Parts: sequence; structure tokens; C-alpha cells
Amino acid sequence: MATSLQNKLGLTSKILIGMATGIILGLILRNLFPDSIFIKDYITDGFLHVIGTIFISSLKMLVVPLVFISLVCGTCSLSEPSKLGRLGGKTLAFYLFTTVLALVLAVFASVIVHPGDATLANEKLNYVAKEAPSFAQVIIDMMPTNPVQAMSEGNMLQIIIFAVIFGFSIAHLGERGNRIAQLFDDLNNVIMRVVTLVMQLAPYGVFALMAKLALTLGLETFGSVVKYFFLVLTLLLIHNFVTYSILLKAFSGLNPLVFIRKMRDVQLFAFSTASSNATLPITIEASEHRLGVDNKIASFTLPLGATINMDGTAIMQGVATVFIAQVFGIELSLTDYAAVVITATLASIGTAGVPGVGLIMLAMVLNQVGLPVEGIALIIGVDRLLDMVRTAVNVTGDCVATVIIAKSEGEFNETVFNNTQAGKVAPSFDEQVHKID
Repeated sequence: MATSLQNKLGLTSKILIGMATGIILGLILRNLFPDSIFIKDYITDGFLHVIGTIFISSLKMLVVPLVFISLVCGTCSLSEPSKLGRLGGKTLAFYLFTTVLALVLAVFASVIVHPGDATLANEKLNYVAKEAPSFAQVIIDMMPTNPVQAMSEGNMLQIIIFAVIFGFSIAHLGERGNRIAQLFDDLNNVIMRVVTLVMQLAPYGVFALMAKLALTLGLETFGSVVKYFFLVLTLLLIHNFVTYSILLKAFSGLNPLVFIRKMRDVQLFAFSTASSNATLPITIEASEHRLGVDNKIASFTLPLGATINMDGTAIMQGVATVFIAQVFGIELSLTDYAAVVITATLASIGTAGVPGVGLIMLAMVLNQVGLPVEGIALIIGVDRLLDMVRTAVNVTGDCVATVIIAKSEGEFNETVFNNTQAGKVAPSFDEQVHKID
């Protein structure tokens, strides 16, 4: 009976059940055993930590081979330099455009709502910002000196550039290149099959991650920054469901409701993992098989988006900058607001691939407008939850850009996109898993 019910449930339902039961279990254990060493050592830092980490690791395991193989396959099909340049230009322009939109929305809403309370400045603040690389150094570091090292370190920009050069070279080798291209196409099918295998871990991994989060993050964490938290959360939801829907309809004419429905699995994964890179295998799979995007487009725009497209982070930075200025009673001029938008937009590229990228970018913006970096300490407590939501926003933006660009390039299957019953045209995650079983 249980097996029959499990087979009837879709992946989204299983993930939602895992998410809900994990949160409930975590809250129950937290309230029943608030100071239990056993719960902390064997449940929170033991069982849940192991399961959650294995799940995240299994996703990250796929990122480098998936990005490299998929991008080589896509670039092989783009043998014309003009087409490759046009695709890159469109992708970068769209990502920068939506980042600017997100920042303007965040700054404008923060000035109107005024989330900052001057009494918070009396709190003992301590935050040391990591040093961000200069923009010139970022440009230099884009070119890999050792592709193998770039892959071992997960340096996505270097991997993307090497894969594009490698795939472009294959496309110009004639018959010999065709044999290599076929090999990469077969490898791409293999890696996508591995993705479907990993999907079986998803409900259990999400359960462990949510249970651990509920056990370690209490309501007291919100404290006096509730207004900031809910403002950022509201803006993230508006950008995710309103801004992206308008852009999708305006630039492609497609139905935003169909898009949102087909993005549920990807958004849930992104929310659970709080990592665009860890979600990348699922994002690519969904774009190709559920949204109808050709591999040559998805393999280029999505890895690049996971690296530099940070609309959710941009919203956090815009609100946080105005919030910290209000807390310390510092008036920002129109020039300062413009500097916030420009600096944060450039920083979205300049700090790509740097650990703790969101807070590093925020520190750069605060320094640019002369605000105390120590103010970041005020929002660290709630940043984990917001990070989960803004990651879901980021991957949604990646997919919106991918669909729009694919349609403009004539590399889009509208029949697959409009098919509301996943599986008739393209198999769903669950159907692929059952085939393996």
C-alpha cells in the first residue's frame, strides 16, 4: 500500500512532504529537548547532518562534469563565431538588465518602507568582511592556466571558458570533430541519467536539511530585524512571480503560469540547497525536458547564470544597504543610490565564484557609499533563510533568460513547453527514475 502511494506521488509532492515533515520534526525536537546534548550530537550534527551533506555532495558531484560536457555539446552546434558571440551578448545583457531591475526595486521599496531602526545602532556589532578581488584580477582569472585545476576547484567561469574553446575547436575539425562530438553527446546522456538516479535521494535529503534548519534556527534569531526580513522576502516573491512573469510574456509571449508550474521542482531544490551550482543539474534537466529549450542554449546560459546572475542577492544588497544607512542615521543622496545600483551590478560579476559571495558583495557596496561594514552583523542571523529564498529566485531568473533567449534564437520547442502533463512529450523526473528501477 505504501509503495503504491509512493509511486503515485510526483517528485514535487515527495519533496514537499519531506520538507514539511523535516520542519515539523525539527520543531518538535527543539521544543521537547531544548538543551539535549544527545539530540545535538547524534541527531542534529549526526544523522541529519550526514544525510543532508550526502545529498548536497551528490548534487555538487555532478556540477563540473555536467557543465563541461553539456557546454561542449552545445558549443559544438554553434560553429559560427557570430552566433556564439550573439548568444553570449544576449545572455550577459539580460542578466545585467534583471539585476539592475532587482536593485532599483529594492532601493525604492526600502526608502518607502524604511525598515531600519536607529536603536539597533546601540547593539554590539562585529563583522569582518573578506577582501574581494579587484575587477581587473577577475578578468585575468577568467582565463584558466590549468583546466584540470579549475575543474577540481569548481571555478565555474574558467570551466565555462575552457569548455567553449574546446567545443568550438571540435566543431571546426570536420569528420574527426564529429566523432568526438558524438562521444560527448553519449557522455551527456550518461550524466543526465546519473541526475535521475540522484533524484531518488531528493525527498530524504530535503527532509534532513529542513529538520536540521528547524533545530538550529530559532525564532529568537529574528529579533529586531523582522521588518527587514519580511521586506526582503516580499520583494523576492514579487521579483520571482511578477517581474519575471512580465518579462517572459513581453519578450517571448509564453504563458507565465505554465512556466511557474514547471519550475516547482527546480525552485524547491534551490530553496533546500541554497546553492545555484548544486541545483544546476536539475535546472538543466528541467529546461531541456520540461521547458523545451535546446541543449545548445541551456548548456551555455544556465552555467553562466548560476555563476553571475544574482537577482535575489541584488535585492538583499539593496535593502540591506538602505537598512544599515537608516540604522546608523546616515542620509544617502541620489548619487549614493546610483552608486549602490552600479557597484552591486558590477560586483555580481566581479565576485562570481567567491565563497560567501552575497556578504562580500554587500561589503563592497557598503564601502562604496561610506557605510559601516559592521552593520552586516545585524542581518547575519536571518540571512540563512533569505539565502534559501533568493537562490530559488536566482535559478528562476536563469530559466526565464534561457527560455527567452532560446525562443529568440529559434532553439525552442513550444510544444514541450505548453504540454501541461509532463511525460507525454518529455518524461518527468519520476518516470525516468521508474525506468531505471
